[in-house]
Amino acid sequence: MVFFDKLSQDLIDIIITTVFSFLVGLELRTYRQQSNQKSRDFFGTTRTYTFVGILGFLAYSIDSKYLSVYISVLIVLSIVYALFYAKLLKEGGHSILTFVVLLLVYTFGPVTKLYPLWMPSLLFVLIVFILNAKHSLERFSSSINMDEFETLGKMVLLSAVILPLLPNSNNIPYLPISPFKFWLAVVVISSISYGGYLLQKYLFHSKGFFLTGIIGGTYSSTATTVVLARKAKEGFGNRVIDAAIVAATSMMYIRLLVIAFVFNKSVAQALLLPFLAMSLLGILIAVIYMSQGDKTQHIAAYADNNPLELGTAFLFAFLFVVMMLITSYVTKYYGNGGLHILSFVVGFTDIDPFILSLLTGKYDITQSQLVSALMIAAGSNNLLKAMYSLWFGGIKGGIHSAIWLFVLGISTIALAFY
Repeated sequence: MVFFDKLSQDLIDIIITTVFSFLVGLELRTYRQQSNQKSRDFFGTTRTYTFVGILGFLAYSIDSKYLSVYISVLIVLSIVYALFYAKLLKEGGHSILTFVVLLLVYTFGPVTKLYPLWMPSLLFVLIVFILNAKHSLERFSSSINMDEFETLGKMVLLSAVILPLLPNSNNIPYLPISPFKFWLAVVVISSISYGGYLLQKYLFHSKGFFLTGIIGGTYSSTATTVVLARKAKEGFGNRVIDAAIVAATSMMYIRLLVIAFVFNKSVAQALLLPFLAMSLLGILIAVIYMSQGDKTQHIAAYADNNPLELGTAFLFAFLFVVMMLITSYVTKYYGNGGLHILSFVVGFTDIDPFILSLLTGKYDITQSQLVSALMIAAGSNNLLKAMYSLWFGGIKGGIHSAIWLFVLGISTIALAFY
């Protein structure tokens, strides 16, 4: 009985391997035809790749412990391709794409036997996707600023190497936070900002004002408001820009909720209803203005500043420490009233360091007081953006968005005392 069960599983595995190998061969033939390349420049046909997949399955099945047969067959295939590639070089060709695909097909057998069905299926989908994404990947890679990815690499290094080594105990003098949570806050806020920045620059760069507001609000609603207000003053003034400015602030509420859920779920749950209500109100206003505006697509030339630059990250860390020290001092000597005043004043600056200092620190205040402080800061930040909208957009270009940002700001502050 066990023999038949094993036979049945092996039969299923070899069928899966054969089918995926055959489909990859077909996809490679389609790729060759679409790219207008000669068949002699490609190694093998659809049948070749099907047989290679079956060969990999059999070679692995014969000796799955030491892989001697599997490795030997792989060496032979590599030698055969090397001879083909040497001939290709003499004729002016130089691509090794077919060999890479051949190696992937050769792994279908072991992957099918070792992993559940989703793994060979995912491998097949990735092969098909990458083969069909040639032109898209070329356009994307040509538009990438490599300095940004160098910065990302540095940040990943700092996060992956330093963060796990930091102690998770409160041993920083005068600060109610551990070194681990301190650096985690810097990493999280930088990652969220960088994600929004990449979406706007590379995926939605030419999608018009409204998407600029939506995506820009995920990493800096204040900067997005300034950019859009300037466009309104330059003569692009229509209700679509007003919609985009309000939408950016609506996304700010969502962004703050995400940050709150990362660092303090109980506070996030208390903020959920009021922040969602403010966000939905802003989206409703934005949709109404969008329906009244000129749908002609204009590109908002946002400031091309990478929010993940290490200098920016370290400045944020410094402001984070300063805000935590100030908050600790104010709550200790001036209580809840002092915290409310501080929250309102901080709202006219960059609120992220203050928000994170409240979410991650330990102060002599209740959760309701903490929630109120967060809402006041968010509300006063909206008042700042209302002033920016008027200042940079002028009365004609910025009055409508300024009024609604003011309404959102006052409403958020009012909810803090409800």
